[in-house]
Amino acid sequence: MELPGLGEHCSERACKQLDFLPLKCDACGEVFCKDHIRYDDHKCGSAYKKNVQVPVCPLCNAPVPVQKGEIPDVVVGTHMDNDCKYNPAQQKQRIFTNKCLKPGCKRKEMMKVVCEQCGGNFCIKHRHPLDHDCKGSSHPISKA
Repeated sequence: MELPGLGEHCSERACKQLDFLPLKCDACGEVFCKDHIRYDDHKCGSAYKKNVQVPVCPLCNAPVPVQKGEIPDVVVGTHMDNDCKYNPAQQKQRIFTNKCLKPGCKRKEMMKVVCEQCGGNFCIKHRHPLDHDCKGSSHPISKA
């Protein structure tokens, strides 16, 4: 027995399934079954209203605004050719630039490790006065 007053038919042309719990697309407003409710499943022409994504430049990691009707790949390509702030030299800056002053040690640290007595820059291993044969005063500069 069919109850014609209950439920609605799926708006997808190939489906037209009678669904007692129909779902309404929030972009186009048409009714679909559970198999066709996603934007891609029913090829929603109004998906751009709800499915908004901002592409990011792969070089400078900046968001690239895309206007309605524009193809994101083309806009990002144009950005990379004209407006991109990517600087390859900046990417190759060295982080570990603080070389240890202990003779024979080739270690470098990210941050300066300064000896309180002699004022020299050393690696973590040689940071203490006894570890680098400190020639400074025997009294520490700080009161700590």
